[in-house]
Amino acid sequence: MPRFRLLLEYDGGHFFGWQRQLDLSTVQGVLEEQLRVLCGHPVQVIGAGRTDTGVHALGQVAHFDTLCPRPADVFVRALNASTPEGLTVLACQEVDPEFHARYSARYREYLYRLHLRTQPSAFDRKRSWHIGRSLDVAAMRDAARILLGTHDFSAFRASSCQARSPVRAMQRIDVELARRGQEMHIIFGANGFLHHQVRNMVGSLVQTGCGRWSVERFQHVFLGRDRTKAAATTPPWGLYLTRVIYDGEPDSLNTIEV
Repeated sequence: MPRFRLLLEYDGGHFFGWQRQLDLSTVQGVLEEQLRVLCGHPVQVIGAGRTDTGVHALGQVAHFDTLCPRPADVFVRALNASTPEGLTVLACQEVDPEFHARYSARYREYLYRLHLRTQPSAFDRKRSWHIGRSLDVAAMRDAARILLGTHDFSAFRASSCQARSPVRAMQRIDVELARRGQEMHIIFGANGFLHHQVRNMVGSLVQTGCGRWSVERFQHVFLGRDRTKAAATTPPWGLYLTRVIYDGEPDSLNTIEV
């Protein structure tokens, strides 16, 4: 059966997360319903990342199989004409039947946006987390470096996480000021992430940036592997799934600038 790959962006504020739920509007549910109408049979859409309610995507990847294949550009136009506000299909291509949006991914990248200005943004209230104060960038970078490499991330793992192992390989963490210092962007890149891992890491990094924690305390919490000792989970609306990379693809593929 032909398999197609989608590149998606969506505003998480319009949906109750990625995964289909009865009587709730989700990204997976919306796509499956529109593809059912377009293809004339039930379609299952598999995403690279199962984003939570309120979490955005700039480079989500998904795949689906259909008995009624059409040119890829037809799927793009038809889906964009029928899906609700807040969801856009950026690209579509036919792929090998062995391709799997979730299990074939070798690298995922997330961005977390912090709004530092004292006054909240009139436009980005649900697209960034309003901190309302400056943060110690150097201290946060020192703490972030501790997370690089292959580690047990139990300290930042949600109690509801169903992953078999808490070990992940963190390949990239960048802490940068943006928009003339009014925002901080924290970028995380790894082979995979635990449930709430990024939002929990951000919470503890912010504690360090505010001066409430020393870098040594951050390291102690991380190595202690006790979720109850880490900071609270940050709001979902600051988080973006920005890109997913597969074997044979350059690292620049599917990257989206904010």
